Amino acid sequence: VQLQAYGGGLVQAGGSLRLSCAAFGRTSTTYAVAWFRQAPGKEREFVSAISWSGGTTYYADSVKGRFTISRDNAKNTLDLQMNVLKPEDTAVYFCAVRGRSWSGASTHVYEYDYWGQGTLVTVSS
Repeated sequence: VQLQAYGGGLVQAGGSLRLSCAAFGRTSTTYAVAWFRQAPGKEREFVSAISWSGGTTYYADSVKGRFTISRDNAKNTLDLQMNVLKPEDTAVYFCAVRGRSWSGASTHVYEYDYWGQGTLVTVSS
C-alpha cells in the first residue's frame, strides 16, 4: 500500500485546512485508517482514526470538536477537515493504514503498517 498525503500549507490561527490522503496499490476497504502528526522535536502523536466501515471515529482530545475525519472507500481516499486551527496544531501530518482486515481503529503508532510521506501544516498566530 502506498499513501500520498497532501493539502498542507500555511494558515492563520482560526483558519481551516483540508488534508487528503490517496491510497494506491494493494488497498482494502477493510483496513482502518488514521491521521497522526509530529511537531518539531516531539514524538508522533495520534490525531484521528476511522474504522474500516467509516462508522466509528476517534479523535485526540486536543482536536475534538475542531477536526473531522472521513473516508471514501470507493475512491480509496481519507480526508481530515481541520477548523479553528491553533498554532499548536503546527506539525507534519501523516496518514496511516492498519493493514489487518476487519481490525478496529487504534490510537497507537505501532498498530499501523503503512504510512504516507507527510504534509506540513503551519498555523501562524
